[in-house]
Amino acid sequence: MNKDEAPDPRTSWAAPTFVRTPPLVVAMNKDGRNLLVGGCLNHEGKHRFKKTMLETFTSIDKIYYMIIAVIDVPVNLVAIVILSRGKCGLSTCTSRYLVAMAAADLLVIITEVILYQINWYYFPVCFLDITPVCSVRAVLRGAATDCSVCFTVIFSFDRFVAICCTKLKTKYCTGKTAAVVLSTTGILLCLRNIPLYFRYEPGWIIDSIQWFCYTIPGYFTEPGWVVFDWFKMGLTPVLPFALILLLNALTVRHILVASRVRQGLRGESKGKNRSDPEMESRRKSVILLFAISGSFILLWLLHVIDFLHYNIAGGNSSSGNDVYYIFEQVGFMLRNLNCTNTFIYGMIQCKFREQLKSAVKYPVTSIIQLMNNQNN
Repeated sequence: MNKDEAPDPRTSWAAPTFVRTPPLVVAMNKDGRNLLVGGCLNHEGKHRFKKTMLETFTSIDKIYYMIIAVIDVPVNLVAIVILSRGKCGLSTCTSRYLVAMAAADLLVIITEVILYQINWYYFPVCFLDITPVCSVRAVLRGAATDCSVCFTVIFSFDRFVAICCTKLKTKYCTGKTAAVVLSTTGILLCLRNIPLYFRYEPGWIIDSIQWFCYTIPGYFTEPGWVVFDWFKMGLTPVLPFALILLLNALTVRHILVASRVRQGLRGESKGKNRSDPEMESRRKSVILLFAISGSFILLWLLHVIDFLHYNIAGGNSSSGNDVYYIFEQVGFMLRNLNCTNTFIYGMIQCKFREQLKSAVKYPVTSIIQLMNNQNN
């Protein structure tokens, strides 16, 4: 069953997946009857295997999203607070990009993980499933995910300019430019997701109340919706994925070329060993950049493969293929794990770690001082 929509009684499921097992393995049910025929699971054996596999995965999925919610909400809040104070030794534009990324990741956790995944598992039917509310949730989920992805691309471009484009750096890498770029991008992405509200229709009407969100039939056939869907999927995740790969490749190429030139000018190629503050700074910038963009690429990879497979090979979890369904949902799980990127980036920074230690120690020292004052 696809979690993108409420269960639709109109959907007809395909035949069960054929599962092959080793010839010498004998599977028995509780009554002692053989579930294998000629080395292959019979109908009852396949049904039990599929049921066990899906139940196991569902249990893991439920626990996983609860852990993500419990960890990522405070982690992103801490990152926002520390980075907002501007005491991490980062430039104003970098701090603003990181704060925006952490805020977008926090919104993804709230809209995608808490209001959608956790609601799906722990509160399967509640007021959040009323059609207008469900439609608003879809818009918020789309906007939050788009902002999280696009802010990562914008940050990668900012680092590319800072490292590779010296002349443009003084004009582009400023706090004012960062504020304009982030606000404009956020507004445009919110507007882009408004049509999602009209994508759904109620699945049930009980006591004049519309329940659940089913995709309207014309969404996959009407030209306007088809173009919107391709534009939506192209913007997230295909285009950002390609842009980040391109920006990282260009950045690495520029640094390698610059390193060879500077080594030649400084005479290090002749065996002299001199420190180069400029190259050391660039090396740290690359490490920090890859901490975010590299993890983004790895965690979104399965989701991109799933998207390409869906559009090129016609794969679909609603076709009854349980292996594909699990692959699809694992892609979503890894994608949502990407919401810790900003905190990971911050932890690489020494001053960020110092600020975090101070924040952790502050409540303890305050309590100790309060107790000492009361005793005195």
